Amino acid sequence: MIKVFIVDDHAIIREGLKKILKEESDIIVVGEAQNGVELLEKIQKPDFECDVMLLDMNMPGRSGIDLLCDLKIMKPELRILVLSIHPEDRFALRTLKAGAGGYLCKDTALDELVVAIRKISTKGRYLSIALAEHMAFDVIPEKDTLPHEQLSNRELEIMFMLAEGKKVKDIATELVLSISTVFTYRVRIFEKLKIKSNVELTHYAMINMLIE
Repeated sequence: MIKVFIVDDHAIIREGLKKILKEESDIIVVGEAQNGVELLEKIQKPDFECDVMLLDMNMPGRSGIDLLCDLKIMKPELRILVLSIHPEDRFALRTLKAGAGGYLCKDTALDELVVAIRKISTKGRYLSIALAEHMAFDVIPEKDTLPHEQLSNRELEIMFMLAEGKKVKDIATELVLSISTVFTYRVRIFEKLKIKSNVELTHYAMINMLIE
């Protein structure tokens, strides 16, 4: 029996995932958490047991990748399947390098979820065809490094939000950061991308096919 633990800040998504997995005879959901703080509290309990963790990368608070790194330090053998609202070409490679066993965009998760869980539970990695192709191109030495690839995980996350038109105060609320902290990240992003405005940022994101 594959024991699954679900981490997502939306109750409706947690319930949806549990409903899907309930139909599988070899999978059982053994617990859930709605944020990183609750997760870290539960994972340290003596009775915590889990084969595969479904981890939402877009919860308020700490960067999802930072949380992933903490989990791999605390539980090196823990198999983690990342679920994200972002397409695979945005964060997938970073999460795999941080120790995730697989990455699913929530738009396609329903079709691939069970297969991915079974694959990861056997200590394998789950890669969609699109992600496998992207990884193949990523290791080609001749490929030039784009400016946004030099951003930190948090900077990249905020870059996407700014490029999509979100206001600084809304980003601060969503990520549970101060407005001044978000402004500091914005300055760093602009410096690294060599741009001067949100308009230029959106244009950069569009020409590099980071947003639609």
